[in-house]
Amino acid sequence: MYYDTIFTHMKKLLKFILISTLIFIPSLDAKAAEDIADELLETKFADEIVLNTNPHELTTENNNKFNKRIAIEQSKNDSLETENSQTESPKEQFKDLFRLNSNIDKPDEEDSILDNNELDFEIFRRFDKDNDNKIDEDTLLGKIYHTKITRTDIQSFLLKDELSHEFKEGPLHKTQIYAGYRGGINALFNQNYSTEYDNATTELGVYGSFRNPDYKFKFNINPVPSSGRNYLDSIWGDAYIMNSSIPNHQIVAGYSRVQTGIEGGSSSFVLPFVARSQIARNFGNSRSLSVKVMGNYKYADYSLSFGSSGRSLISGFPGTEFNGWLNIKPFGSLDHKYGKLTIGGGFNGGHNQINYGVGSVYIGYRHKKLWTNFEAAIADGYNGSQGVSENKACGFAYTAGWKFTPKLQLIGRIDQFDPNRDISGDLKREYTIGLNWFIKGQALKVILNYVFCDSQNRPDSHKIILATQVLL
Repeated sequence: MYYDTIFTHMKKLLKFILISTLIFIPSLDAKAAEDIADELLETKFADEIVLNTNPHELTTENNNKFNKRIAIEQSKNDSLETENSQTESPKEQFKDLFRLNSNIDKPDEEDSILDNNELDFEIFRRFDKDNDNKIDEDTLLGKIYHTKITRTDIQSFLLKDELSHEFKEGPLHKTQIYAGYRGGINALFNQNYSTEYDNATTELGVYGSFRNPDYKFKFNINPVPSSGRNYLDSIWGDAYIMNSSIPNHQIVAGYSRVQTGIEGGSSSFVLPFVARSQIARNFGNSRSLSVKVMGNYKYADYSLSFGSSGRSLISGFPGTEFNGWLNIKPFGSLDHKYGKLTIGGGFNGGHNQINYGVGSVYIGYRHKKLWTNFEAAIADGYNGSQGVSENKACGFAYTAGWKFTPKLQLIGRIDQFDPNRDISGDLKREYTIGLNWFIKGQALKVILNYVFCDSQNRPDSHKIILATQVLL
């Protein structure tokens, strides 16, 4: 009896809902359809003609205007369709359907929710925004790609203009921030095969000039120094001020490279090989606090310096040091008609725990595609990048190179070093052959070296080095 009563009430409720639906829904649908129709007729969308349904406005004049308007709209649509069909081929229209980035028209400064294929590949739009298979010049990669650098005897920078700044006020006139990297992978063939990564040089620094154009400065650090050395000692690079007020002269005061030989006193970023020669890395490749005077003339140039024998910026003043170098340039007045010949020599001596002295000679010749030099040194104690040594050592290095193209150079070197002339049977010889690919001069290059090490007191070894150099 109880369930019959519930069933009777449910039947009455369902009848009420059914009757209400039949009465109210048609009127709602009719009203909604009428409102939508009015909105569609009165609103003009892109490429659409809006009809005027007001009978009071359908006069003859309005009718003519209406017909004319239809003709104009139709003409625009036909013109647009014709233009699109002429400018976009079916292949291009197909490619548009599969662009890597659906947000290609969104401003770069606005964040967006990326599609799945954009999470890794949106970066491609940064160097080819218009999808024409050409690197855009206004992108960072485009600026590097389109930079033209041909000289390979000096340092060049890929982003020199972008990282330079001129000051309108204050003591500084102009500065250029730079970063440099030189490192590579070594494949070593000793008794066992192994591979190593070598971070040869990493620099961050700034060049600049003061408001007085005769004064310039340089400061840089080595944030990734060689392992096994005190970090606070080896992090410092150049830190000096230069004055050029005397004609043909430059005076440098501060922490700068010691001119112990040509290669030993050169920047790492102009070296022809991945590693320096043995005499350069043992006797030279060092810096000190000093005052240096350099003169440059047509037939000769020289360098004289006095300062500390310490080899780090914070090493104090363990002793004094003198360094002198002289180059003679016999072909100086012939405008390099017969090439450029340089004959030089110098001496580095001082006191740092011991008295030391290193004498060096150099001959270099460059003509068109040929480049060659010979350098030798003898030491009665020395104070180089490897530290102070009281050994009587000597060595030489002969290098020759040939440029097949302005970007591709073949080089070879014979390198010998005797770490102690008082001991026999300890000669170390290195034979190196390599290729330099100057993609953008010294600013971007790839170096491939093969080195055969022939030592009298240890097993022979082979080494293949693939290195890169980047100067921003």
